[in-house]
Amino acid sequence: MLVQENAGPRPFRRWLLALSCLACLASTAVAQPGAAPHSLAYDAQSRGPVPIPPTERGLQTVVAELWFKVSDEAFPLEGAAFDRRGDLLFVDAAGGRAFRLTPDKHLSIVLPGSKQQLGGLAVHKDGRIFAARTGEGFRNGSVVAMQPDGSGLRTVVPADAGYVVNDLVFDAQGGFYFTDFRGTSTDPKGGVYYVSPDHSTVTPVLPNLAMANGVALSPDGKVLWATEFARNLLHRIELANPTTPTPIGTAVPYHFTGPAPDSMRVDSDGNVYVAVYGQGRVLAFNRNGIPIGQVLLPGRGEVHNLRSTSLALKPGTDELFIVTNDGDGGQGSNIFHTRGFAKALPLFSHR
Repeated sequence: MLVQENAGPRPFRRWLLALSCLACLASTAVAQPGAAPHSLAYDAQSRGPVPIPPTERGLQTVVAELWFKVSDEAFPLEGAAFDRRGDLLFVDAAGGRAFRLTPDKHLSIVLPGSKQQLGGLAVHKDGRIFAARTGEGFRNGSVVAMQPDGSGLRTVVPADAGYVVNDLVFDAQGGFYFTDFRGTSTDPKGGVYYVSPDHSTVTPVLPNLAMANGVALSPDGKVLWATEFARNLLHRIELANPTTPTPIGTAVPYHFTGPAPDSMRVDSDGNVYVAVYGQGRVLAFNRNGIPIGQVLLPGRGEVHNLRSTSLALKPGTDELFIVTNDGDGGQGSNIFHTRGFAKALPLFSHR
């Protein structure tokens, strides 16, 4: 029998072969004298302040069109909602004012300014407007209700309850959910709460969130959606009853990249539209929280209209209206328009 002198156990020979291959790779990786070094470079996908994340570049995408300029000043617009007459309601969050914009684009003030900053709006089926107040300097927020003309203002959730109320949505029984915008990414003090139809009790539904922001309900009212602004999360909560998640019904189907999920709305197919603050766009998800589309605002690549906070679907249509402001970019406060996947979900206000 012939035996090779260098023969050895097979594992040892494989180890020697792997080691020699690594040595070859290392030697070829050394830059040759005089060769230009490699470097990173911006391209069309990475240039600008808010590039679309790689996982979202293949989504169906539309660009919204300017529909109405609210002001040359950059008011932080919020709280988009349609009333029973078809007027678009929204707020100047920092100034505490609520506005009404008619279909023929006549703008008026419903609630005059105050130190009580505002967040979301929701309309009761009796026509009253419920407003989320984030309080003065994001302290001691409340929920107030008023007549369609702004009169008869009364408190529903008092300021001494300690919440910073950001957004709200009615269920089919006339109770409503609101988000508490307290906390930070490492100190989650906020959450989602439910106010009974008679407004007598407030019950925690999803506690320990970091700056809970947007809130919405599925068409059948059995799935509650919420965004967590400080931790970039989309929550999907299956409900056993208005205040109780099912035993395995809470999930985080999506983690946003970059700043930051804000207000949201649901259409009649159950799709969820989330305004992404700081990115000038709206992400659309199906009823299971899987992204299926996005709306971009004009000028976002040139650092314009990035503060997209809220949106509303016009009742009976698939028309989507997005409120935003341009910060110090010089283009003021604007409302943009496009179309969604399906018609608006009939909310409590229109039932």
